[in-house]
Amino acid sequence: MSKGQKLLKRAKKIIPGGNQLLSKRSEIFLPGQWPSYYKKAKGSKVWDLDNKIYNDFAGMGVTTCILGYADKDVNNAVKKAINNSSMNTLNSYEEVELAEKLIDLHPWAEQVRFARTGGEACAIAIRLARAATGKNVVLFCGYHGWHDWYLSANLKKNSLDNQLLPGLEPKGVPKTLKRTAYPFNVNDTNSFKKAVQMFKGKIAAIIMEPVRSDPPNMQFIRNVRATAKKIGSVFIFDEITSGFRETIGGYHLKLKVNPDVAILSKAMSNGFPSSAIIGKKSVMDQAQNTFVSSCMWTERIGFVAALATMKKMKKKNVVKDLISHGKIIKRGWLKASKLAKLDIKVAGIDPIPQFSFNYNNNDEIATYFIQEMKNSGFLANTRLGTTYAYNKKIISRYLESCEEIFEKISRFIKSEKSLPLNGPIRHNTFKRLI
Repeated sequence: MSKGQKLLKRAKKIIPGGNQLLSKRSEIFLPGQWPSYYKKAKGSKVWDLDNKIYNDFAGMGVTTCILGYADKDVNNAVKKAINNSSMNTLNSYEEVELAEKLIDLHPWAEQVRFARTGGEACAIAIRLARAATGKNVVLFCGYHGWHDWYLSANLKKNSLDNQLLPGLEPKGVPKTLKRTAYPFNVNDTNSFKKAVQMFKGKIAAIIMEPVRSDPPNMQFIRNVRATAKKIGSVFIFDEITSGFRETIGGYHLKLKVNPDVAILSKAMSNGFPSSAIIGKKSVMDQAQNTFVSSCMWTERIGFVAALATMKKMKKKNVVKDLISHGKIIKRGWLKASKLAKLDIKVAGIDPIPQFSFNYNNNDEIATYFIQEMKNSGFLANTRLGTTYAYNKKIISRYLESCEEIFEKISRFIKSEKSLPLNGPIRHNTFKRLI
C-alpha cells in the first residue's frame, strides 16, 4: 500500500469521508490506488508521498491552477503580501483594486462583494437576489454548491439528479425550504417555461452556468435572460467553473449576454482562495440591508493572488494557450479513438475538455484508463482543465499514452474479456464511505 493510501486510511477514521471535497476523493478516480496526497507541485508536475512524479491531466487542482502549480509570479506577490501581514484590523487596499479591476473587465457591473469559495459566493448571490425582490423561489440550472438553498431542491424527488451530482440526500436541510428551489434543464425551453409558470410571481432569481459540457444554445440563454427581466427576477450567471478560461473574466463576455449578477472563483486567483460576486447596484447594495459579513473575506492573499493572476494572464496571453492546448487534446483523443476503433464522445469547452466511453461498462473502462495512465506517469481522468504550464512536449507524451491505452481497451472489448483492474471500479456520485 502506498503512503498516500495508508494516510487516507488514517484520515477516514477522523475526517468524515476522508477529505473536504467530493471532487478530490480517491474513489472517484482510482479506489485503493490513487496517490491521494502530495508533497509538492510545480508547473504541471505533482510529487506524491512516495516521491513519485506525475504530470497532472486530471484537472490541475479541480481546474483552479490555470497558470500552473506554484506559479512564480503569483507566489511572489502572495509572499510579499504575507510578509506585510495578510490580516489586519484595517482593510487591505488590494480589495479596492480588485473590485475596480473586475468592474473594468465587466462594464455592466457596478458593485462587487468578495468571499473565499464558490459555494458561499452562490449563497450570497441568492440572499441578495431574495432581498432585492422580496421573493423566495429560485429557479436553477446546473451545479451551484452545497448550501441549504440549493440542496433543498432534493426535498422533492431528487430534483438534482439531472443537474450534475445524482444521489444527494437533503438530510439536515429544513423541510420548510421545500419548493423554494426548482431546477430546469439546460437548452430545454419547455422545462424552463414549465418552471416559470409553476412559480409565477414568486421567483426571486434565475441562476445558471453560461456553459458546461455542451456548447451554449444562444436562443435558450437569451430567452432565459429576457424572461428574468420580464418577470422581475434577478438573472445570475454562475461562472465559478467557466470564468477566466476563454476570456479574462466571465465567459458571458464572449456570449455578449449580461446578467444582473455574476459569480467568479476558482481560476480567478490560480488556486488561492478567492471568489467574487459582481453585479448591478440595485442587487448588490442589498448587502447593506441584509447581513452578509465574514472575517476571512477581508484576508489579503486572495485579493493579491487574483490581481497577480489577471496581470499575468494579460501579459502572456494565457487564454490563447488554454484554448490551444484544449483543441490539441481533443483532436488527440479523437485520433487515438479512431486508431483503436474505440467509441468515445468528446465534449466541453476547449480549456475544460472531456470525453466519455460509449459502452455499457463506461465506469469500468474509465477506471482502467486512469489506472494505466497512472502507471505511465500521469494523473488522469476523463475530464481535465488545461493550464499555461503545459507545453507541446508534455501534451504529446500524454496523447501517446492515451493512444497506447485506448488500443489496450479496444482489444479487451473485442475479446469480451474483463479489463485487468487492480482494484474496485470508481464511482462518480456522492456515496457514503466507510
